[in-house]
Amino acid sequence: MSLNSPTLVNEENSQEPKRNSECLESVELQAPSSFQDNPLQQLQLASQEVLEKAKKSGRSKCPRCSSSRMFYCYTCFVPVETVPTKEIPTVKLPLKIDIIKHPNETDGKSTAVHAKLLAPDDVTIYKYPCIPEYEEKRHEIALIFPGPNSVSVKDIAFHLQKYVKKGACANDNDCSREPFLKQAKLEPKEEDLNECISTNGNEGTRLKKIIFIDSTWNQTNKIITDERLQGLLQIELKTRKTCFWRHQKGKPDTYLSTIEAIYYFLVDYHQEILKENYKGQYDNLLFFFSFMYTLIKNAKCCAGRE
Repeated sequence: MSLNSPTLVNEENSQEPKRNSECLESVELQAPSSFQDNPLQQLQLASQEVLEKAKKSGRSKCPRCSSSRMFYCYTCFVPVETVPTKEIPTVKLPLKIDIIKHPNETDGKSTAVHAKLLAPDDVTIYKYPCIPEYEEKRHEIALIFPGPNSVSVKDIAFHLQKYVKKGACANDNDCSREPFLKQAKLEPKEEDLNECISTNGNEGTRLKKIIFIDSTWNQTNKIITDERLQGLLQIELKTRKTCFWRHQKGKPDTYLSTIEAIYYFLVDYHQEILKENYKGQYDNLLFFFSFMYTLIKNAKCCAGRE
């Protein structure tokens, strides 16, 4: 829910490329513990040579709107002319993702665009208040947001049973026979829900779409209280430390950027719900993020050595 800035990368790393190059070499030879402990170093990423070349050539035009951008256009959701689309990895996701972006957030600082660039067939970005109606699909949609009623990723199937359409569970404890508002308060017996899960498997309990809110934490209230999002199953992610360079002042380092939240959710979903070993299938979602993280860290390193 934090943001990123290609402009910052351009300004901090293009003014004195020779000096930064020398610093980069020094960092590689004397990697401090903060770099050694960086989880991004373990990612299985596609070659970032195309981004290295684009960095050296500087800003380029967006092929659609002709605006001057670095790496990609954050309004058209396409790479710039110096970054051929064929050289950008494409990630196939196991479900659809809707990203609801706060209207006051600066487009150029949002990491949400990374998801759209790298998984274009599975990601849709909406600018609030122009968002879809989710009421008819509540039984197959969840919202990533922490709170007292949030559940863990591993419990998604269990809790989605409360939202299954009428007739999905053919037993006396069928929760869908109650009005929806009352359903949310029901706590069916676990054995009944497990029976439904085993009976309906890929139908009533299958998560098909996940929603993320792209904004600072101080701005989320307006979106999360929108009536169109009420009643959706809320999911809270495991605690992880952010690598984002625009850390929100006064907030803990466990507040993730939007692209980090998407990535970590998918890793957990792959392991907890799909029950498959994770082998880097979604690592390329951090293709731009990891590159920019390294650029900014190196630029700050150089500034600190002067």
